[in-house]
Amino acid sequence: MLKQERFTQVLAWFQKNQPVAETELHYSSPYELLVAVILSAQCTDKRVNMITPALFKAFPQPEVMAVASPDDVLTYIKSISYPNNKARHLVGMAKMLVNDFRGILPSDIAELQKMPGVGRKTANVIASVIFNKPALAVDTHVFRVSARLGLTTNSTTPLETEKQLMKYIPGNLVAIAHHWLILHGRYVCLARKPLCEKCGLKAYCKYYSSNAINSSIPDHKSVEP
Repeated sequence: MLKQERFTQVLAWFQKNQPVAETELHYSSPYELLVAVILSAQCTDKRVNMITPALFKAFPQPEVMAVASPDDVLTYIKSISYPNNKARHLVGMAKMLVNDFRGILPSDIAELQKMPGVGRKTANVIASVIFNKPALAVDTHVFRVSARLGLTTNSTTPLETEKQLMKYIPGNLVAIAHHWLILHGRYVCLARKPLCEKCGLKAYCKYYSSNAINSSIPDHKSVEP
């Protein structure tokens, strides 16, 4: 199957079977989403959603977080991964958001990345979700799923994966495609044991095709001479 055909089939399946796909992080403002995405690095959305209600109540605006200390923030985020680093990043982000951007999130990906704790993945999420830009954030799920499906080839970095995906995904589908791939990786194409038999993308999946072929070849020990 040619790559363009594979993309066409995969995207068509998602459009038909998952017309609505969005972030599972809970937020009520662009600032809150940025905080949640920073916290979600190497941490589950479920865990982040457990601690953000109290965090957002204590720091409802970037102006409030900007005058807090990392220790103040740490009190609310101790249960997530790398809490000390993230507490410093959040306070630093809030200070820059207030002082450099007047409390308004920039839509430019390069500008977003100037803030502490905001890498390319986080910036792409904000650009996509808040500003509806054709930006595709590559996390561990997107990286794994796109490779298994055969949408990417020999990619060794998130940036390589992003570039390969952006080459074939139409601009109007980039934002939702990000969520399609994440959710598929989170609930179907699991890292250790993908649920291939329950997956509707089997017919277009390079990983499944390869394993189906290999499993049909008898073990040489069981073959009679």
